[in-house]
Amino acid sequence: MHHTIVNDSIEKMKNANIRITPQRYAILEYLVESRMHPTADDIYKALADRFPNMSAATVYNNLRLFVKIGFVKELAYGDASSRFDFSNTQHYHAICESCGKIVDLYYPVLDDVEMVAENLTGFQVSHHRMEVYGICPECQEKGVQKADIDDGAEAAGLHHHH
Repeated sequence: MHHTIVNDSIEKMKNANIRITPQRYAILEYLVESRMHPTADDIYKALADRFPNMSAATVYNNLRLFVKIGFVKELAYGDASSRFDFSNTQHYHAICESCGKIVDLYYPVLDDVEMVAENLTGFQVSHHRMEVYGICPECQEKGVQKADIDDGAEAAGLHHHH
């Protein structure tokens, strides 16, 4: 299944006259097959054996290109190392507040939210994003609870209770 997605993307790039280098192909393939929203560094490390001459900058520049042509979304969740997400479908992210894991969430019902927003506000909508925060199943198994996250904030003096 994955390979049709990769090949589709390669076709689109060829149509846009973008050179398909072996590195470029490998980066795209890795993004499609990796469900973990890798950072540029993750991708670089994963492909370093296959392409000993490839620099981290090459990976980064290719990711930039993919973002520009719309194949890949850059998820900048306030930390320095952006994660990259191959996006051929509109989807959302559920983010664990304990370990920081990001899980894809497909909910096609929201596909028309932009149209609804345009009708209600008169905006010309360009895009939308939604994030869901909570505790992932693995962290729940380790006994982390929502309350623990809130207590952490309280200890940091963010909430004033008597």
